[in-house]
Amino acid sequence: MKVAFAGTPEFAHASLQALLAAGHELVLVLTQPDRPAGRGMKLQASAVKQAAQAAGVPVAQPRSLRLDGRWPDDAAAAREALLAAAPDVMVVAAYGLILPDWTLQLPRHGCLNVHASLLPRWRGAAPIHRAIEAGDRETGVTIMQMDAGLDTGAMLNREALTIAADATTGSLHDELAALGGRLIVAALHDLAAGRLQPVAQPAEGVCYAHKIDKAEAAIDWTRPAIEIERRIRAFDPFPGASTQLGGEVVKLWRAELAAADGRPGTVVATEESGLLVACGEGGLRLRELQRAGGRRQAAAAFLQARPVGIGTILGAVD
Repeated sequence: MKVAFAGTPEFAHASLQALLAAGHELVLVLTQPDRPAGRGMKLQASAVKQAAQAAGVPVAQPRSLRLDGRWPDDAAAAREALLAAAPDVMVVAAYGLILPDWTLQLPRHGCLNVHASLLPRWRGAAPIHRAIEAGDRETGVTIMQMDAGLDTGAMLNREALTIAADATTGSLHDELAALGGRLIVAALHDLAAGRLQPVAQPAEGVCYAHKIDKAEAAIDWTRPAIEIERRIRAFDPFPGASTQLGGEVVKLWRAELAAADGRPGTVVATEESGLLVACGEGGLRLRELQRAGGRRQAAAAFLQARPVGIGTILGAVD
């Protein structure tokens, strides 16, 4: 079969590389336009674009696929490119643009999505973050036949993966990306052999993984320690959980549950192993922190550069 691919970040890159390694005929890759990145804010191609160009696959970068939207010329050009490529199926992974009906219907076998959750749990934009934040014990990847809804299509293949107790979004992302690449290759193999059996998603267990807002990064110390610890891991590497320390914003990257009493946000002990902070329930030992403009540091190094006294209240502004 001839395969078109739509994706943008590293998660999608893993699926594209798996398809290329499996010998599929990639006829066109859609990815989002280059974005400013890095300290110099220079335009940078997506991971998917770089991989496609290295493999000699044609690339299109429309700003939208809606023919009646803000950029109809982009959408029309993308449509012409897809029609000329005549794919049998399109694989979609973390593309970041809405696919209108004409896109879903253009390939003979429609569009297959690589989604990083066990649907119908965590439909939406941030399934990895939300699974860790909620304390889920497992997640996985679902290969789905796309329809007009938000991650509502029939399931074609899925596989569960245990979430490690110390998993961050970064580490879990890499595991799920690799799993997604393996599952989409298997799904296309079964599709070609006529063995795919679509299964409707159950009505029970539906929940949505809303996009991460930077405003969520600020820690509310009145929450239970177990919730805060999960949020710190869920927001690593983006956007990074944070708190105020004497009017300075400090990011928190690693913490562990510990016994502590006191007003929520109060530093009750400073040790080489970390800052012990009281929470709404229990406490947290902050093991790795980062000052603005600095690097991630173990607590001992952080305290040498920025001493913190017992009784300091995190989250309070001087």
